[in-house]
Amino acid sequence: MPSSRLTDAPGAARADAPGAARTDDPYAGAAESRRTTEGRVYTVTGGDWDTVVGGVEDLDDERIVVNMGPQHPSTHGVLRLVLELEGETCTEARVIVGYLHTGIEKSLEFRSWTQGVTFVTRMDYLSPFFNETAYCLSVEQLLGITADVPERATVIRVLMMELNRIASHCVWLATAGLEVGALSAMLYGFREREIIMDIFEMTTGLRMNHAYVRPGGLAQDLPPGTVEKIEDFLAIMAKRVDEYEGLLSANPIWIRRLSSVGCLDLTGCVALGVTGPVLRSAGLAWDLRKAMPYCGYENYEFDVPTSTDADCFARYLIRMQEMRESLKIIAQALDRLRPGPVMIGDKKIAWPSQLALGADGLGNSLDHIREIMGTSMEALIHHFKLVTEGFRVPAGQVYTAIESPRGELGCHVVSDGGTRPYRAHMRDPSFVNLQATPAMCEGGMVADVIAAVASIDPVMGGVDR
Repeated sequence: MPSSRLTDAPGAARADAPGAARTDDPYAGAAESRRTTEGRVYTVTGGDWDTVVGGVEDLDDERIVVNMGPQHPSTHGVLRLVLELEGETCTEARVIVGYLHTGIEKSLEFRSWTQGVTFVTRMDYLSPFFNETAYCLSVEQLLGITADVPERATVIRVLMMELNRIASHCVWLATAGLEVGALSAMLYGFREREIIMDIFEMTTGLRMNHAYVRPGGLAQDLPPGTVEKIEDFLAIMAKRVDEYEGLLSANPIWIRRLSSVGCLDLTGCVALGVTGPVLRSAGLAWDLRKAMPYCGYENYEFDVPTSTDADCFARYLIRMQEMRESLKIIAQALDRLRPGPVMIGDKKIAWPSQLALGADGLGNSLDHIREIMGTSMEALIHHFKLVTEGFRVPAGQVYTAIESPRGELGCHVVSDGGTRPYRAHMRDPSFVNLQATPAMCEGGMVADVIAAVASIDPVMGGVDR
């Protein structure tokens, strides 16, 4: 690692020596270049590196600063950690984000309200249905149509979100297990996730980035055979979660690797705004499905698992239990499914929702095209204007929060009365929860940093939206 202490290292170029680095070169300091037979070689570093290492110049030689990243350690995206180490102990941890920035929030200002769904679904790409639902609930509240959304659409939203919660936790188990050496957990987690991905593809035509939840309802109804496929999954997954726990919960290596690691008590969680499994592992049963119900969650029977151990092992146990609770909610949602529309009846808002999947899997079957073209010229013109220009949303602002697999996912939307958002901002739980990284890691072993970050389960697509 380049730092001021490396200036006198063997082979390093001195500032006053022939061939030393030019001071006007933006990519090299006095100690960061050298001549070779191939020409001058520069060591390119982050622009903030000199500032970081400058703070430890006068410290003991045993204390060093290292980059952990930018890389992908159980973060589902690119994260950079700058760690100050004294031996094997992490004395300071700094979280640096922005390597996956997509500008989604700004892009929403240049698209219609419905087109915005195709952007937000890509933020936390491990739980796209939650992004879509939070955004659409906000738009529906601005429109004043929350109570008009068909019951079947609301039940299917719950169905998709809970399947998505299980899929997200499966990826967490797979990647977190892989990072600490539990290779079998990685294989099993992705195996079960594939079943859910097949259900999503069958329902929406896509494995990810579905744009399935729309303002006023859904893009289309469940295709034939979906309910049966979900019922088969319920029978399989209940046994698989038991297998996960049978493999890991009493495993002495797994227990020693996660117990008393990455601890963050309730006071720390509340002070930092941490939500989700990390908060519940500290003993607070805060779940927005119970505390501030939406999508009819008040009508479902399920528990909110908690622990008081506040460590990585407690977060593992909570996620296992949450998968079981999601299975209970899915079974209840299937019982609540009744025939009916999946899009609001107001034709000034409703996009077409009876889109039988065509051969290309995109919902533009020939039968649907014939229906649109053959209804009337006025209907065709209205359909064209609705899709190209979009509907208008009354001026105002609203904040809607839901419980994603990582915690409170909030959507703050501002309308100026036009056909596109004036401003949209997401309160992503991964962004807020990452604040807990220093509190979890400082004072612990450097080897435990990965386990602690993995227990937060951050998705950088949501952080850098």
